Amino acid sequence: MNSRFPAEFEEQSYIQIIFPHKKSDWTEYLKEAEDTFVNIINTIIKYEPCLVVCYDILHVKTFFKEHKNLSFIEYRGNDTWARDCSCISVIEKGETKLLDFTFNGWGGKFDSCLDNEMSRDISTCESIDFVLEGGSIDSNGNGVLLTTSKCLKNPNRNPDIDVDIFLKKSLHVRDIIYLNHGYLAGDDTDSHIDTLARFISKDTIMYVTCKDKEDEHYQELKLMQEELKQTGFNLIALPMTDAIYYNGERLPATYANFLMINGAVLVPVYRDRHDKQVIEIFKKHFKDREIIPIDCSILIRQHGSLHCVSMHFHKSVKTPSYH
Repeated sequence: MNSRFPAEFEEQSYIQIIFPHKKSDWTEYLKEAEDTFVNIINTIIKYEPCLVVCYDILHVKTFFKEHKNLSFIEYRGNDTWARDCSCISVIEKGETKLLDFTFNGWGGKFDSCLDNEMSRDISTCESIDFVLEGGSIDSNGNGVLLTTSKCLKNPNRNPDIDVDIFLKKSLHVRDIIYLNHGYLAGDDTDSHIDTLARFISKDTIMYVTCKDKEDEHYQELKLMQEELKQTGFNLIALPMTDAIYYNGERLPATYANFLMINGAVLVPVYRDRHDKQVIEIFKKHFKDREIIPIDCSILIRQHGSLHCVSMHFHKSVKTPSYH
């Protein structure tokens, strides 16, 4: 296929991370957040380069003794959700393009003007007048896009546009699978697909399940599972964590928010009794990659997790050389 939307499980050039800072919502527990991001970055650079976008580049550099595979660029953004405000890699007529879709703070819920301008300031990309977050879509690399109707069809994104036509043209996909069920309590994104179900190969989807009939998610995730069974793809179930709370609020902890990189899969864990079971599931289905647990207990306090704070770039994208 000369034009297509590559999958995350394909070879990558680098990962982009936006580092937390004191003028963001992380300020209440900034030290713990910094430690988590440093752990993520140090793990990534063992396998591939990482570009770290920094509010204060001199401060962030002090966290890293070894700068091999590391690049830094200073940019003062609103927050740290790289998955949703970074460029998306597509291949068009054999050439790789970086598409910078509009980011409006998940339907206008949060201030996002600086994050929306980031990619145009730090990279060469094509601006697209269409609201789209990277966490809301997932590709099998072979013409199929997986998403949710609660997000992509939400009037707080693109109320006057035929979403299907636009996505098929801009992302070069043939089929779009909309899941109409499934959500996580505490999620701000209107049910991003990367919290619920993900392609791990061109014909296999991992997805979240809930076996506790007393849990508020039970019925919706059961209905989502029935939808997935109709897709014809191979399915691998992941358990749901027990309910995790912070300041009286249930947090959107999900094992589906894993990050695939070259030679490894980084799996979010939450100090939950299901963590070990999940690691074994990943080891069983990713025999050619190392499985590395990453404690994301702090990340979910801001309603996101491991995949949400990262963006992968296809192997054909030039690795940045900022310092």
